[in-house]
Amino acid sequence: MSDATRLISPDDAPALSELLRQNREFLAPWEPLHDDDWFTAKGQDTAIRTVLARHEDGTALPHVVLDADGELAGRITLANVVRGAFLSANLGYWVAANRNGKGLASAAVRHVTAIAFGELGLHRVEAGTLVHNSASQRVLERTGFVRFGLAPRYVRIAGRWQDHVLFQLLNEDGEEGGRDA
Repeated sequence: MSDATRLISPDDAPALSELLRQNREFLAPWEPLHDDDWFTAKGQDTAIRTVLARHEDGTALPHVVLDADGELAGRITLANVVRGAFLSANLGYWVAANRNGKGLASAAVRHVTAIAFGELGLHRVEAGTLVHNSASQRVLERTGFVRFGLAPRYVRIAGRWQDHVLFQLLNEDGEEGGRDA
């Protein structure tokens, strides 16, 4: 298999919008509410350009998840990248319904956390899942993340503030390294 992920591009907008339309009902319980424009190529182009601007300023790493054939299968993003003494980021991801259970999410999480700890020099990556999202919790546990807490009413998902189980992965190899600025 080729790389599990790659940096998102504005060229991905048409394929990503189609994938989102096909998975709209599947993703709805796990995502914030989105207006209809979100599911269009134009809406995805705007979203992609916005997150690529955050990538340029060093606060995000937006990737697409790829299947074994190199086709777009989902999204994975390191967001809220913080430097200084914190050296941390938040991880979020999704994979299309028809590609669930094939190891794509686990491979994508491993690939992006390797970049986080290698190229980006981060110390910690945090991820949160809805309390009832056991599939995503298994992905995180399989990739070395450790549960460390519960955040009540943490993120507004599907139109409601919902509790999240919090996980983290620490860069054990970089304990003394990393950049503070």
